[in-house]
Amino acid sequence: MQGKRLQLGVALALVVSVLGGFAASAEAKTAVGTGATADPYKIGIVYSRTGLLAAYGAEYIQGLRFGIAYATQGKGTVNGRKVELTIVDDGTDPTKAVAAGKDLIGKGYKILAGSVSSGVALQMAPLAEQNKVLFISGPAASDAITGINRYTFRSGRQTYQDVKTAATFLRGGGRKVVVFAQDSAFGAGNFSAVNAVVGGQGHTVSRLLVPLSAQDFTPFAQQAKQANPDLLFIAWAGSTAPAMYRALTQQGVFGVSNKIVTGLAERATWTAYGEAATRIDFLSHYVSTGPKNKVNDFLVNAMRKRNQVPDLFTPDGFVAGQMIVRALTEAKGDDVDKMISALEGWNFVGPKGQQSIRQSDHAMIQPMFQVKLVAGANGKLQPKVLARVKGQFVAPPEKR
Repeated sequence: MQGKRLQLGVALALVVSVLGGFAASAEAKTAVGTGATADPYKIGIVYSRTGLLAAYGAEYIQGLRFGIAYATQGKGTVNGRKVELTIVDDGTDPTKAVAAGKDLIGKGYKILAGSVSSGVALQMAPLAEQNKVLFISGPAASDAITGINRYTFRSGRQTYQDVKTAATFLRGGGRKVVVFAQDSAFGAGNFSAVNAVVGGQGHTVSRLLVPLSAQDFTPFAQQAKQANPDLLFIAWAGSTAPAMYRALTQQGVFGVSNKIVTGLAERATWTAYGEAATRIDFLSHYVSTGPKNKVNDFLVNAMRKRNQVPDLFTPDGFVAGQMIVRALTEAKGDDVDKMISALEGWNFVGPKGQQSIRQSDHAMIQPMFQVKLVAGANGKLQPKVLARVKGQFVAPPEKR
């Protein structure tokens, strides 16, 4: 036991050393590790440092660095060459993202990663195909990303997996379900998935879409109350979530629907649920106390050293780091065709648990969680994992 603790301590010390190299700049070239003499592998990371999904971007980029450190055993090198990141802020804007992608491709980059927004990812994927570069999308959830082309992979979950998990909370048939979502690619994708999955189980599904520019959510909350569904499925992303939940609470929506189901967002938003927090059934992509495996232990312990806790999309970044290292290692370089072959069909353990990349369409098969929020001894909300759902039970239909 003492030897294992010593080994873990050495590994974490290496990680802290490696991660320290990233602190110099947020939008500049940063090297992971030292000691390699050959030219570095240059990886382009185009993600939301600012914009509507900046909070998700922060979790993703942090996880990415830990993932590379883990996959390279703290060395930050693959095949004797440094892994060097060029980090660019897309501002959650597809136009900016595509411009950044073109610039990086023009400079010879063979790997692009990082998309937090579905709208961004759906523009970056065709760019990758046109230029024959590897693209690893991040937290972007749109189902359309899966199978879009052979050059595109994803390191996070997709909407179908959210909805399939949510469907486990619904009992019986012939229920009235309303999808309350943003009028965006993410929102539309959620409605399509709920309509296909839940509607396919014999329930009636309708939608209530809210403009992304909305600041006053009272009128939409009133409409949700008037609909009086058996299940209100909430699909929301970004910094407006607290205001939206306040409006739903103030309008008494939580006293109308038999069941409120939504995805558990990042920790900072939990207090925004207010009194309704303990009355919501949450599907969860990830909570740090959910998985039981050595990779998650590594991530939790490494972040604890920095007085931090892994958040919702930290694993998406971490897995992207694992995928980048896997692609370069198995391809023995950055030949794109060889990197694609290295990732297709890959089975591995990520922070969430056992994961696999489906060869036919690059779907990321992964476990999901059922969670409730409960008041801890200190009065703060804590996640209680009700169930761990195996990846194959929530796997999306195969695209061919």
